Amino acid sequence: MKRRSLSVRQISVLMFSLSAFGLMTSATLSEESKFFVKPVVEKKVTELPSGPLYWRLENFPTLKRAQDAAGPTSLAAEVADKAWLFTLGSKGGSTAGGTKVVEIGPLPPISASEYLLRVNRAGGAPGTKSSVHTHPGSEVFYVLAGKLGQKTPHGVTYTEAGMTMIGHGPDTPMEVFNAGTIDLDELAIFVVDASRPFSSPASLD
Repeated sequence: MKRRSLSVRQISVLMFSLSAFGLMTSATLSEESKFFVKPVVEKKVTELPSGPLYWRLENFPTLKRAQDAAGPTSLAAEVADKAWLFTLGSKGGSTAGGTKVVEIGPLPPISASEYLLRVNRAGGAPGTKSSVHTHPGSEVFYVLAGKLGQKTPHGVTYTEAGMTMIGHGPDTPMEVFNAGTIDLDELAIFVVDASRPFSSPASLD
């Protein structure tokens, strides 16, 4: 029996297909290996509550009820199939109709003419990490799943699912990363100076 040899055209088509598959696979792996950050909700305010500040996280039966209960320094959003209310205020507060999940604080002090309150959702596969950066204000974390690590000039700290972490003051260089063995899913909650860039490149050297 004679062997059939591939034509130049067939070889070219085969090589192109393999190359395309390789590029698609590389792109998919590249996306999977990135530390993602997605804005969830934000608002600007000109005044903050007086005294030491805490972020209070509460769940509500529906997003509409969370939105209706929101105060001047509250943010309502739906995350991980739950309706959340994030409220910046004094320690020990509560919102009618909500179930308190956790309270995070006290926050490092900040002073500005206008403030940005923001919630981001972030995470990634084991070993992924953010770029080194700073924020013009404070950041706290609540971990939905996995294990979070944060590296700053003050050292490295960790927290796990259902737990919190308080970040450092304005303009502290930081790198956050997945320190666990499963995908990380976390909420990062901010109060920053609205007149400045929300995030800036930095170095930990």
